[in-house]
Amino acid sequence: MSFKICIIGAGSVGFTKKLISDILKVPEFETVEFALTDINADNLDMIRQIIERIISVNGLKTRVTATTDRREALKGARYIMNFVRIGGLEAFETDISIPLKYGVDQCVGDTICAGGILYGQRGIAAMQDFCADINELAEPDALLLNYSNPMVMMTWAALDAGVRTVGLCHGVQNGHRQISRALGEPFEDVDIICSGINHQTWYLDIRVRGRKVELDELIAAFEAHPVYSVQEKVRIDVLKRFGYYSTESNGHLSEYLPWYRKRPDQITDWISLDDWIHGETGGYLRYCTENRNWFVEDFPRFLEEAGAPLSDYERTDEHASHILEALETGRTYRGHFNVRNNGAIPNLPDDCIIESPGFVDRFGINMVEGIELPLACQATCSTSVNVQRMAVRAAQTGDVDLLKQAVLHDPLVGAICTPDEVWQMVDEMLVAQAEWLPQYAHAIPAARERLKTPKVQTREWTGAARLDVRSVDELRAARATLEPKDHGHGLGTKVMG
Repeated sequence: MSFKICIIGAGSVGFTKKLISDILKVPEFETVEFALTDINADNLDMIRQIIERIISVNGLKTRVTATTDRREALKGARYIMNFVRIGGLEAFETDISIPLKYGVDQCVGDTICAGGILYGQRGIAAMQDFCADINELAEPDALLLNYSNPMVMMTWAALDAGVRTVGLCHGVQNGHRQISRALGEPFEDVDIICSGINHQTWYLDIRVRGRKVELDELIAAFEAHPVYSVQEKVRIDVLKRFGYYSTESNGHLSEYLPWYRKRPDQITDWISLDDWIHGETGGYLRYCTENRNWFVEDFPRFLEEAGAPLSDYERTDEHASHILEALETGRTYRGHFNVRNNGAIPNLPDDCIIESPGFVDRFGINMVEGIELPLACQATCSTSVNVQRMAVRAAQTGDVDLLKQAVLHDPLVGAICTPDEVWQMVDEMLVAQAEWLPQYAHAIPAARERLKTPKVQTREWTGAARLDVRSVDELRAARATLEPKDHGHGLGTKVMG
């Protein structure tokens, strides 16, 4: 088979290497073309060298090109993968630091909450440009596989722009692994049905070799587990109150809800600082920063590792390669995908983006219909859907009032901030991120003027549980003493360029 796969944001070096390696494990895909593109020429050159080495060492006929010209990379592409983080770590830092001045303490800040909503504004501005180019230059009916967060908002915007799109995340798989470990059962013996919206997806049915796992058994398994009982206090509390386990990690879930991070003196009661994903203030920002520094210094070693034969590489359960294999060969694949609802989950709005089970074959991505969410899960998802809808529309139109209304209705922000604080916080974030927000160019001068005479007082606060970024030497020392761990979160090792 010969077709072109364009990867936008290929400078996410580790993640790009993983997905390309997965694709190359499909025998029929040896002769595909990978067109890599990124605005960061240095990262782009590093990933080009790594992929070329994989191809050369394994004697493959695969073709790879790398260019900072996105339009050139998109020409004739059948599949497009998107890994971008618009604004990079510079903008990400303000997604965390500015809300802290108003009392909003986020662990990740890339899905909803103040940081996730502004991240979506930056991402959607770029996504609209990507989609215009895809519609003009790619193969007719090309498929966009979006991995960039905020997953729902980015996928929603791409579909609105007329591009066939599926959003992909590994939170369901990671949580599935965690459940199997808590139960003490082999992963392959545990089956799940999981449904909801991205990062607020719920394990509605769990079976071990066909036997249904009841709620009491699942609660007991997590409370008895020596690691998860400490790391996943929020998830376990929600499990007890809702009756269903969430895909998302302790730190992530805590910032989607209005109950666990609103009182600074109680945040540490609900989190664990043994790893960033369990609730640390700005944990994902620290993790991304450390890994960027680590990679830049250790690139020669990563290039050498790319010389290992693919026969030794174990294909991952990231959805992308399995979707392409099913579409191109007809070998059916079951996964959980982010798509427009269109009635698949009857008690969520038709226009929202759901994450739910589906099957892929030559006929496309076919979603399972009629999965109704339990009312508590539905209520939590619906609140986020309303925020997402407003945020997407604001990003598409440059409507500052609608953007502020979206932030005001965010569950955690609304539990902490007054309307005046929300309006001023958004002004401050717009000014700080202006270079990545072209749709708000008309509004930036007025926002800057308002900030000269602020209505509300802010404070310099590092959060309830902020840790320092470690040096590469400190990372080496720490990692040398630790065994690899799987934390069951939805972020993996993806550090987007």
